[in-house]
Amino acid sequence: MKKYWKSLDELKENQEGNIPANEVAPEFSIEGLTEDEVKSKLKSNRRDFLKMLGFSVSTAALAASCEQPVRKAIPFLNKPEEVTPGTASHYASTFYDGNDYCPVVVKVRDGRPIKIEGNELSSITEGGTNARIQASVLGLYDSYRLNHPLKNGQKTDWTTLDSEITNALSGINVTGGKIIILSASVISPSMLRIFEEFKTKYPNTEVIYYDTVSYSAMRKANFETFGKEAVMRYNFADTEVIAGFNCDFLGSWLSPVEYALQYSKSRDLTNGKNTISKHYQFESWMSLTGSNADIRYPIKPSDEKVILANLYNYIAAKSGTPQIQVQASPVDISKLAEDLMLHQGKSLTVSGTNDVHIQTLVNAINFLTGNQGSTLGFERSSNLKKGIDERFEMLLGEMEQGKVDALFVYNVNPAYDYYDPAKFINALKNVKLSVSFGETPDETTKLCTYVCPDNHSLESWGDAEPFTGIYSLAQPCIQKLFDTRQMGESLLKWAGNTMDIHSYIQKYWEENLYPKQSEYLSFTDFWNHTLQKGVFEVQLGLYACPLYNFDYLMSLAPLMFADKPASGLELTLYEKVGLGTGKMANNPWLQELPDPITKAVWDNYLALSPTWAKENGFAMEDLVKINGTMELPVMLQPGQPYGTAAIAIGYGRTDGGKVANNLGKNAFVLASFINGSKQYSISSITIEKTGSTYPLATTQTHHQMEGRPLVRETVLGKWQQNPESGNELHRITEEKAVSLYKKPHYDSFHWELAIDLNKCIGCSACVIACQAENNVAVIGKEEVRKKRIMHWIRIDRYYSAVPPEKIGPDEFFNLEPENPEVFHQPVMCQHCDNAPCENVCPVAATPHSKEGLNQMAYNRCIGTRYCMNNCPYRVRRFNWYRYADNEKFDYNFNDELSKMVLNPDVVVRERGVVEKCSMCIQRIQEKKLKAKNENRMLEDGEINVACAQACPTKAIVFGNTNDKESRVSKLFDNARRYHLLEELHTLSSVGYLTKVRNKNVEDINENSEQHS
Repeated sequence: MKKYWKSLDELKENQEGNIPANEVAPEFSIEGLTEDEVKSKLKSNRRDFLKMLGFSVSTAALAASCEQPVRKAIPFLNKPEEVTPGTASHYASTFYDGNDYCPVVVKVRDGRPIKIEGNELSSITEGGTNARIQASVLGLYDSYRLNHPLKNGQKTDWTTLDSEITNALSGINVTGGKIIILSASVISPSMLRIFEEFKTKYPNTEVIYYDTVSYSAMRKANFETFGKEAVMRYNFADTEVIAGFNCDFLGSWLSPVEYALQYSKSRDLTNGKNTISKHYQFESWMSLTGSNADIRYPIKPSDEKVILANLYNYIAAKSGTPQIQVQASPVDISKLAEDLMLHQGKSLTVSGTNDVHIQTLVNAINFLTGNQGSTLGFERSSNLKKGIDERFEMLLGEMEQGKVDALFVYNVNPAYDYYDPAKFINALKNVKLSVSFGETPDETTKLCTYVCPDNHSLESWGDAEPFTGIYSLAQPCIQKLFDTRQMGESLLKWAGNTMDIHSYIQKYWEENLYPKQSEYLSFTDFWNHTLQKGVFEVQLGLYACPLYNFDYLMSLAPLMFADKPASGLELTLYEKVGLGTGKMANNPWLQELPDPITKAVWDNYLALSPTWAKENGFAMEDLVKINGTMELPVMLQPGQPYGTAAIAIGYGRTDGGKVANNLGKNAFVLASFINGSKQYSISSITIEKTGSTYPLATTQTHHQMEGRPLVRETVLGKWQQNPESGNELHRITEEKAVSLYKKPHYDSFHWELAIDLNKCIGCSACVIACQAENNVAVIGKEEVRKKRIMHWIRIDRYYSAVPPEKIGPDEFFNLEPENPEVFHQPVMCQHCDNAPCENVCPVAATPHSKEGLNQMAYNRCIGTRYCMNNCPYRVRRFNWYRYADNEKFDYNFNDELSKMVLNPDVVVRERGVVEKCSMCIQRIQEKKLKAKNENRMLEDGEINVACAQACPTKAIVFGNTNDKESRVSKLFDNARRYHLLEELHTLSSVGYLTKVRNKNVEDINENSEQHS
């Protein structure tokens, strides 16, 4: 029987679902209470009572005698034609920060961008986003942004700055000095034209691209094996077999929003298909992608190349291609190899390791399995990740020798994220003219002589070509908040071109992209139409797939395994789904977003295998010293390969802002440069105890479900035989359901939500989308540790494993899980028709609507928390403090600039009030009113809740189940649909579709009895 658990602590309990024998059951709900409050049982004596009574009466009298603060308002006399107060406008734009790309639609309320959504017209993402894109709107109102240009750290004006920089450039140009533009990968075609214009004015200029996380080895391998120095475009949607090697393509690799959508299409069982892709994952840390794999192999970083070489040899032997000499694989790859060959042209092998040898092997495997030109290819090659590691290393050498006269730094921060920041800092001192275009005074910007602060992307004009022939436009959605200027406009001005950036982009598009023979009456017509849509695609000609250069592979073969074998504890550096590379480290939404796997917030840590840690004397939260310098706490992580460790990058900022500074440690310094590329795995590290511990804040154990059946899954073979497979309990429960309550009937609408667990990957885009839409507070690490996190939607992560034969249940719970399966399940208010919370509220603050929604009347709530105690799903949140205008919670509720992001349609809750998911009632009412004013019926899909709209995989569907033709109704009719704790007969309005894994039937037991 398969066993499920949320945390290692739960796994260790003597009897699953029961309180251990040495503990006493609490007399009252202890959720959100401190240990001292629990021990004292919240009791007080008569003196304390009278003291608090006197204080509260005197406070009330004082408040009554005080005048209300004066709030000034400016009348809107000259209203722009396109602005209607109280009504949101939406503008198509583009998000690109040098790492993530996504076409977006920006919601603007009374001149303020307050929400980011995906652009549904984009063929790349079809309206999806991720957590970082959702959170990016908060960066617009970051008080750490630069307000004006600087010279030597002091305020200056643009006229003086332009004059001095132009004079300096002219002098360098006369002497033939070298000018370098060090930039993140640029995908804007008009910006590339500006670079060329700048080079025309200053011929000794060179543009060097620097990527925080490098893909240089992939570009080099593609050039050597196919003759094209580019990144291929991948298509997971049409795959039948996927093999991932240390590649988190659902979380952070290359284009994760695009890949998440494609992956979900290959896993969809609601579209008439009767099969799904089969996903193998080999990895050195428990990644988001690995947690979704059908078959996962924990491997050491040093084993990846060996496994790939054996996989290549197996396939090469079948196809008559030369093989390479390699030691035996540490894992059996025969089944994977047979699957890849069986699905010629329908499989895909990918690796996220920045190693030329590995990428060369991956290209060979894809070529031999017929995937080139099918599931990957250069036809619409990617323009992302242009950096070449060797060129940056050469630049540092030139700077050290004083051969660089001017350095312009754009959208990069090597003083923080280069593996040897001191080397860069010292080299920069030898550059005569240093100019930064940073939006904030980060680690690199503070070192530059001149700072020309760039606009935020939501204040900027721009364009993008992420893939060949696929374009998108960006437009400003708000007037500039500060005295900043777009980087492109600065370069144009210094090159002697006085054209503004908007006109320059228009001119570029008219000359290069405007289709003369088309339905458009003029360029203005074409521009306005494209700007409104936000996206534009150009048809390409015939494409010939290049042939693979096996001679290059054979020339590499003797070098592949010439390195000294790894020994000791191996380390992998990885990106977290939320924080990423650390560029957005000052964003409190992302800092408090629970990691999809560890569920930790506000810190990075050293993830260790539970078994290895136990054998070597390390425990959870032990503070250890890595290589004698860096100190981090230990996180025991099921699924972490034995003899390995993992650390997330993006932490340890020193000049990142009030939120980012001094959180965690900078793991970039543990990277290295080997064989011409940056390496993010280290062959051997040492760790030793410091004798101290460091508390971590995690959310996974906040809401225990006490062993009740929540997770339902099956395997593809059983589902094909019986669509109810894994979900028989649903039919049995419905047949036996008995209730004293009359089944409710809704005359107009019945709003319900369906979540397909086959599509949900646990990426948490929905969590940030809900937070942005509903003004959910950030509370900080200490409050999270007290189990008071405020998110209205959480992603429960379950581990599971089948116990070995001849082992008792008690013995199983003493095992150390090395490679458990992982299950992600979004949980929000279930909006029950028989809601347990509604019966117990003494002031009727949580009534039931005529459309099936469980509502919250905040001004009626008195904070008894009876509803929280009576909710079996643990989805209600309590405001223990006033989080707005409170110095203790100095986040986005505590200054006037940051509060501009608040949604005026949703009230900011006060202290002592319970809150929860409202199913975005403000959106429902808005669309109902619009349909009423237009004298028409609401259309299916016209209303969408924030979580569903943000989801990159379309896993969440919202709608009216009274409309039997709606998408949500059809999903509710699916044989896989079930509800959480449906044996309680709460009649939840949130339905889940059973997860189906593509693996052998014998690998999984039916979970008719389950345990969380």
